[in-house]
Amino acid sequence: MATRTHAREAVVSLLYAYDSGNEDIRKFAASILQQRKIKNAQLEFALNLFDGIIANLKTIDDVIMASIKSWDYSRVGVIDKCIIRLGVYEIMFSRLDIAIIINEALEISKILGSENTSRFVNGILDAIGKKYPRDKIDNGEN
Repeated sequence: MATRTHAREAVVSLLYAYDSGNEDIRKFAASILQQRKIKNAQLEFALNLFDGIIANLKTIDDVIMASIKSWDYSRVGVIDKCIIRLGVYEIMFSRLDIAIIINEALEISKILGSENTSRFVNGILDAIGKKYPRDKIDNGEN
């Protein structure tokens, strides 16, 4: 049975395909997720994450760019960018505890990222989590 961590990992893969130029990946997303044994509630969770990230991509990227002043965002690796986008989306649009969001992103970065991905992802998400505390985010769920 797939966990939410598995669902998030699959979402990063979908984001990678999207960022690599496959903008029609959403048409195949449910099938891809089901092949990865992500079904039922986890399937819905993964599709909602993916759709939410794509719908808010500009806002998410703006938040990331504002937080990595010393880096050229265009030079950030695609997998790193996808993991960070997922984390920022959850920080901004979910009620999940920020520490859990960061931990999930770190677990995914250990699986999909390079040697330095975890540190990079942790630094950015930690900074964004501090900049956007729960009580100051109006995500329509209040």
